[in-house]
Amino acid sequence: MSHVEEFLSAEEEQDIINAIVEAEKNTSGEIRVHIEASAKIDHFSRAQQIFHFLKMGNTKENNGVLIYVAVDDKKFVIYGDSGIDRAVPNGFWDTTKDVMASHFKKGDFKQGIVEGVLMAGKELKSHFPWNQNDTNELSDAISKG
Repeated sequence: MSHVEEFLSAEEEQDIINAIVEAEKNTSGEIRVHIEASAKIDHFSRAQQIFHFLKMGNTKENNGVLIYVAVDDKKFVIYGDSGIDRAVPNGFWDTTKDVMASHFKKGDFKQGIVEGVLMAGKELKSHFPWNQNDTNELSDAISKG
C-alpha cells in the first residue's frame, strides 16, 4: 500500500469530506483536498498544476480553495483562486496554515485538514455567501495523485 493510501483511513477521509460539505453549506465557494506522495517541482507550483487539473479555476466567482498535501515531502499548500485571494485579509492563509501545521506536527493529519477546510469555509462564507441559485460546482471527494 502506498503512503498516500496509508495517510488517512477511510473513516478519516469521510470526516474530511463531511467537513467540506459543512464548509460549503453557506457559501458559493468550493473547497477541494488533493493528496499525493511527492511533488517533482516546488510545492506551490504543483498545487497550481493540481488546481487547474481539477478545473478549480472554472468556478463562477473564482472562489475555489485547494488544500494540497505531499505526504512523503511533509509539505502542504493552501491555494486560493483569484476571487478569494482578493477578498481575504492579508495573512489569512498563513493563519490557516499555522493551525493545520500545529495538528500535522502532532501526527493528527485528519484534524489539521478538517480545521483548514472549516477555516476556509468560514472565510468564504463571509465574502461569497450562498444564495438559492448556487450549485455545487466541484466534487467534494478527496483526489489523489
